[in-house]
Amino acid sequence: MADLTGSTLPICRTCGTQYATPRPDCPVCLDERQYVGRDGQQWTSLAELRAEGHQGRFEEQGPNVLGIGCTPEFAIGQRALLLRTAAGNVLWDCVPYLDDAMIQEVRQLGGITAIAISHPHFYSAMVDWAHAFDAPVYLHEADRRWVGRPDPALRFWSGQTHRLTDELTLINPAVHFPGSTVMHWENGQGALFTGDIVNVGPDPRWVSIMYSYANHIPERPDAVRAAGKLLAGYRFDRIYGAWWNRVVTADGNEVLARSVDRYLRFEQGLPPESGS
Repeated sequence: MADLTGSTLPICRTCGTQYATPRPDCPVCLDERQYVGRDGQQWTSLAELRAEGHQGRFEEQGPNVLGIGCTPEFAIGQRALLLRTAAGNVLWDCVPYLDDAMIQEVRQLGGITAIAISHPHFYSAMVDWAHAFDAPVYLHEADRRWVGRPDPALRFWSGQTHRLTDELTLINPAVHFPGSTVMHWENGQGALFTGDIVNVGPDPRWVSIMYSYANHIPERPDAVRAAGKLLAGYRFDRIYGAWWNRVVTADGNEVLARSVDRYLRFEQGLPPESGS
């Protein structure tokens, strides 16, 4: 078993956030964008999750994009994405589970050179992932207060963009969370990795932008408008959302623009366009 420094640290069973020390509550779940489970605050750890029989799940999600998660699903059920780029493998977003077999499989694929995370709901076990692969974790400075386990591996960036590699750019559209981040990959027709900052739903013709998905709180119209304008400056055919197989596979720019326009029409009391 790998000597993961956080094996016994508390992990919230509802949202999957790991904390440096035991505590009575989970600030991420107490926030109005998330929720405390109906049975109250419940805790686990990586060691307990392994003992319960969780194991890694790896599935291709697109060209040179490998999904990583666990089965059975845990917490909010998201998957991370391993991008195989010319500058090395980059992990987008994170999951709250990690074990020896997962570490070995990722190492066989070339390891991880950097980790970038969209927002606090996906901070999860990021420090254990960073330690396992000796990789820095890039987070936006505006969301520093949500870090549950401070560590030297965490690298905070600020402003609207941060160039991660020659091909990868981190972008702050400032929706859902002030430090929300999406990542643009300049490969071929381009791809946008969004977590649920720009959420890909069951119908890949549309995406959504909300303040809280769990509690159905809409995002501010001005913020949605500004995010749409910012992201329109990048070319992307594909949009990778936060959950398994939630991927827009073509016409990503048009899908985002159409979705933003629909939201703003509803906000203004206008009828949807034909076919919406």
